[in-house]
This record gives sequence, structure tokens and C-alpha cells, in this order.
Amino acid sequence: MPLQSIVLTFHVAVGLLMVALVLLQRGKGASAGSGFGSGASGTVFGARGSASFLSRTTAVLATLFFCTSLSLAYLARQPTEPTSLLEQTVTDQSTTAPAFEPADLPQLPVLPSATEDSGSSAERETAE
Repeated sequence: MPLQSIVLTFHVAVGLLMVALVLLQRGKGASAGSGFGSGASGTVFGARGSASFLSRTTAVLATLFFCTSLSLAYLARQPTEPTSLLEQTVTDQSTTAPAFEPADLPQLPVLPSATEDSGSSAERETAE
């Protein structure tokens, strides 16, 4: 299994975990509800609530996501060996000489441009 596939799988897993952790976190306005009787909602992760645990874990996952993004960009720039017969054939054909030279193409006649015609049509109208 190539290294790029392994890093990509890890990258997707880290991204999904990061999305899940962000969705688990409470917003800034959620602390206002604790004054009206929902104060026990933040005690699942300890007395200080889930803010420190989830925010630190999210920061670590964001750093890993950033690192895997950079490594995937680096790995994408590296030349790879062809893995299939089709890729090998395409690579071989791109390194061979073209089937024809540009000099072998027939020369097309040069048509007058539209700007040249506009001046001559105005002269024709005045002559008539």
C-alpha cells in the first residue's frame, strides 16, 4: 500500500474526528443556560466541564490535520512509478516522438481580418 494512501486514510479519519469534536462542544452562549437549572450538563468530563478537554483535543486534531494536509501536498508532487499497464503505456507514448511534425501539416490560407474589411466597406459606400 503506497504511503500516500495511508496518509490519506489517516487524514480523513482525523477530519471526521475533528468534526465530531467540534459538534460536541458547547458554544459561548451555552453557559447562560446553567443559571436556569441546566448546570449539571457540563460535568460529564469533570468539574471544570468539557471545555479544556475538548478544546485541547480539537487543537491536537487540527494540528494533525494540518500536518497531513501538508504531507499529502508534498507526496502529490513526487513522481510515482506507473502501477498499471495503462499508466505505463501512456507514459511510454508521452516520451516517444510525435507521429507527425508540425511542418507536415498543410498551410491554411490567411483570410483578411475584420478590421481591414470595415475600412474598405466604408470606402465602398461613399464610392457608390
